[in-house]
Amino acid sequence: MEEAIKLITSHTAILAEGIAALIIAIASLQCLYLYFRYLFSTRRDQELTLNIRVKLGQSLSLALEFLLGADILQTAIAPTWNEIGQLAAIAILRTALNYFLERELRNEEKHKAEDKA
Repeated sequence: MEEAIKLITSHTAILAEGIAALIIAIASLQCLYLYFRYLFSTRRDQELTLNIRVKLGQSLSLALEFLLGADILQTAIAPTWNEIGQLAAIAILRTALNYFLERELRNEEKHKAEDKA
């Protein structure tokens, strides 16, 4: 039974990492498409570049959450003190990245709302 749980946990962690990679890949392609559309358009709309940044930022934030979950799952399988320390460092870094990314997104959306008003 314990081996089955370890196997399921391991596969779930791999799946979470794959989902994160897929989110980043799709968001990158979408933003790249929008950016090229912006470059070749006759109308240079600052709001479009802001939307591109917000869209990519939201996707990166979601991907970071999946990666953190994957790291937690991988460490949950018979952790050593070294692995627990590494998880703590990774969790702190990813949480800090996510915090600052979310703060930047809120600022961008606030500026967007102020520009419309």
